[in-house]
Amino acid sequence: MVSPGRPTATNAKADLRTAHDALLERPLLEVIDLKTHFPIRRGVLQRTTGWVKAVDGVSFYLRKGETLGLVGESGCGKTTVGRTILRLLPATGGKVLFDGSNVFEQGATSMRALRRQMQIIFQDPGGSLNPRMRVGRIVGEPLEVHGIAQGDALRERVESLLERCGLWRAAADRYPHEFSGGQRQRIGIARALALQPRLIVCDEPTSALDVSIQSQILNLLSDLQDEFGLAYLFISHDMAVIHHVCDRIAVMWNGRIVEEGTRDEVIERPQHEYTRALLSAVPEADPRRIKRRLTFEGMRM
Repeated sequence: MVSPGRPTATNAKADLRTAHDALLERPLLEVIDLKTHFPIRRGVLQRTTGWVKAVDGVSFYLRKGETLGLVGESGCGKTTVGRTILRLLPATGGKVLFDGSNVFEQGATSMRALRRQMQIIFQDPGGSLNPRMRVGRIVGEPLEVHGIAQGDALRERVESLLERCGLWRAAADRYPHEFSGGQRQRIGIARALALQPRLIVCDEPTSALDVSIQSQILNLLSDLQDEFGLAYLFISHDMAVIHHVCDRIAVMWNGRIVEEGTRDEVIERPQHEYTRALLSAVPEADPRRIKRRLTFEGMRM
């Protein structure tokens, strides 16, 4: 009789097949040597005198249904990476492959179709919502633009999305200023979810929220990922949040990725001095424990 806690040979072979299939599966997103530089202009004629290398040779991949955490201090270029991937900012060089297609080579028509597959949740839930539009129109606008739903069908789709994201159906008739910060972020999530994307860039979606609300939003994102098979590029400066939600972690500093690995590898066995400095900045839950704060040359304290 086989002990319930001991893996059998059959289970071991199944695990090996699963790992092998994961290696052979083409990533949903591949970022190859991505560069985004911004010109420094001076004088009356605004001549270019230099360049700010916000992103300077970044490479990583993201599988279907996976969460990759892109972590680093403010100003390291992580938000620029997310926006460049979606072509909200022009790239200076490199490639971004989404399901094998080069995002930077798409024409207007094909890029319009591709945008249905890639969405973003912005950091500021208030600033990302048009204050002159009712919530129903904000969430339903992507559906109208892409010709997916109109009239009563549109209204029903919007109300269902709001309800799924933890709001009430009648919220569609209100304006953004009538909601709290956490509720506005739920509206932003509903808008990102409207087109049923496969990839969502989460640009610090909880950094502007209270700690108690942060956990609710993170749990909602986790539930939506399980339900719809979403892949997340989760951008944050908070190592504690990254540890909670991500499968793999890429640590970014000064426009480059300095360390990448599974969550346990990066958190438990950090290799780079900058990663260790970020981990040392995570607050300690027990006030009786004294934590030594590490520093890294060039790090903004």
